[in-house]
Amino acid sequence: MTRAMIRSTLLTTLVLCAAVSAQPTFEAEMRTFEARDGRTVEAEFVEFLVPERRRDPDSPLIRLAYVRFLSTSENPGPPLVYLAGGPGGSGSRTAQGSRFDLFMAMREVADVIAFDQRGTGASDPLPSCPHASRVPYDEAGTRERLTEMAREVAERCAAFWQAEGVDLGAYTTTASADDLADLRDVLGVPRIDLWGISYGTHLALATMKRHPDLVRRAVLAGVEGLDHTLKLPSDQLALLREIGERSGDAEFVDRMHRVHERLHATPAQVPFTLRDGTVDTLALGAFEVQIIASSYLTGPGTSMQLPSIYQAMEAGDYSAFAGTAPYWPRSLRMRAMSVAMDVASGASAMRLDQIRREAALSPLSDAINFPAPVWTDVLDIDDLGPAFRSAFTSDVPVLFISGTMDGRTPVRNATEARLGFPNSTHLILDGAGHSDPLFLSTPMIETQMKAFLRGELVAHQTVSVW
Repeated sequence: MTRAMIRSTLLTTLVLCAAVSAQPTFEAEMRTFEARDGRTVEAEFVEFLVPERRRDPDSPLIRLAYVRFLSTSENPGPPLVYLAGGPGGSGSRTAQGSRFDLFMAMREVADVIAFDQRGTGASDPLPSCPHASRVPYDEAGTRERLTEMAREVAERCAAFWQAEGVDLGAYTTTASADDLADLRDVLGVPRIDLWGISYGTHLALATMKRHPDLVRRAVLAGVEGLDHTLKLPSDQLALLREIGERSGDAEFVDRMHRVHERLHATPAQVPFTLRDGTVDTLALGAFEVQIIASSYLTGPGTSMQLPSIYQAMEAGDYSAFAGTAPYWPRSLRMRAMSVAMDVASGASAMRLDQIRREAALSPLSDAINFPAPVWTDVLDIDDLGPAFRSAFTSDVPVLFISGTMDGRTPVRNATEARLGFPNSTHLILDGAGHSDPLFLSTPMIETQMKAFLRGELVAHQTVSVW
């Protein structure tokens, strides 16, 4: 029997069971989990069904999946559920990579659940949109041209998903929060602990707000609050100034403004070599340069290259970005789950106004948010609304982790979120960027996470990892 046939039989069995049970029905089996480096561990692989839309009595059921790494503790705490970022990241695939050791270490505290959110990983996938669009090399990547391209892709993908019967509006953060309540029932425990990063923290915060009695403790790294989906230009400006100071380039921010103003007036004609070895000429525009530079702000490994790149561009050498621009941002594809989650979470009128006001002050304008505003305009996905994004208060103890060189989820995000969590503490990693550095840049992070999850006192502190 093929794997596809096995999965089809499993789904049929789960559907029949779910039809006569008010509780989520699940199937579990022990088998070998293999990391990408070849190491293995025995784990429990579980699948369960939830309605795609809970308020619709005729809603189809979708399959969710997770991997459970059993605790090595004699007295484990509540299951620790890992929430991947993205949106669109997979918990099980994350556990296979660079954080495998950390997943294994957390078993000293509790069972560790590598959860695949709806539409990701081993959970029922959404069909990939086959459509893409590309700005020709001889046209400059201006804001107007790139926006036109993004709109074209969004319209074609929206039509494709509609024809495929994909219900994009069912893939929202509130739906995923309700999935976590069902996961708790499958696990058979009164409460769970959450461990999230980036978008995973957005989901964790929404879950604690929507289901106040579900979560015992949470570790949230690279915080994306409920109104933080769109990024603030002022945060990028503050980081650019920090980069200039750390690099010893006092002219860095002003130089960026000069380069962008020149490209806005006259796009550069830049020779470049395609991946197939073909040599062509690219009309490089200001907005695409701003978008590419924004993508460098994930951490110091890339962001600290920007001063020398801009020195070269001011001298007329655009080669550093010429190899990137033909593929991003001039070519766009869309992933259904990622787009649906972000569009539904949206932004408050106050934050949108703040972004508009700050865009003129930052050399990168609001480029970091491209193309999200275009997708919001095109896709027919209901906004979750002001009530979803409003601040809330919770007694859940939370360990917030932030990096000072993280241009995606700055320290300010966690500072704002902490206002509603009187039992929280904040670990600030001076010099850490986004993603892995928030967990792996010093062994102290793992130690602090374990202590916090055990209920031990963890003090607010700033630690240098520079």
